[in-house]
Amino acid sequence: MIKNVIFDIGNVLLDFCWKDHIARFGFQGEKADRIAQAMMLGPIWPKLDLGLESDEDILEQFVAHTPELEQEIRLVFSDLSTIVREYEGSVDWIESLKARGYHTYYLSNYGERIRREASKELSFLSHMDGGIMSYTVHLAKPDPAIYQTLLDRYGLKAEECVFLDDTVRNVEAAQALGIAGIVVTSQEQAKKELETLL
Repeated sequence: MIKNVIFDIGNVLLDFCWKDHIARFGFQGEKADRIAQAMMLGPIWPKLDLGLESDEDILEQFVAHTPELEQEIRLVFSDLSTIVREYEGSVDWIESLKARGYHTYYLSNYGERIRREASKELSFLSHMDGGIMSYTVHLAKPDPAIYQTLLDRYGLKAEECVFLDDTVRNVEAAQALGIAGIVVTSQEQAKKELETLL
């Protein structure tokens, strides 16, 4: 029986709206695409989530990787407060589950700086029973250790949990530990699939 609902954050409870963030600084079209490939969609960005290197070091890695976009990268990285946007229905979704007796947790690959600078977009956190952001434990999905850390920290049984994430490999990693999983494509779809398990 499911007792605990574990949420990823990005593209589940909030929009990782990097396209809008880049556009905010005046970059469009091919230039915006190149910036995204150098930053959010490139191999260096996940290091922000692990919390093992300083933001300054990671910025210099972005620049070294794509030096022809140094000015643009530094500008886009100068303020990350608009890179995420909370979905309108997230708090209501969590509160409706809690009202029915379910516990809610978060498990997210998330960087400390984005949490700090875009904290206003994380109002749902105060409505949840707890959770883990990757930077706090220096582990990231789909590493099984981060799932086990969450289970251990809150005394959860895998078979009593369901995990919602927008990335297939992250859901598969949870399922390998005995946690039910839902691949999220939208909140509406996720709510419907979740109801079939509860």
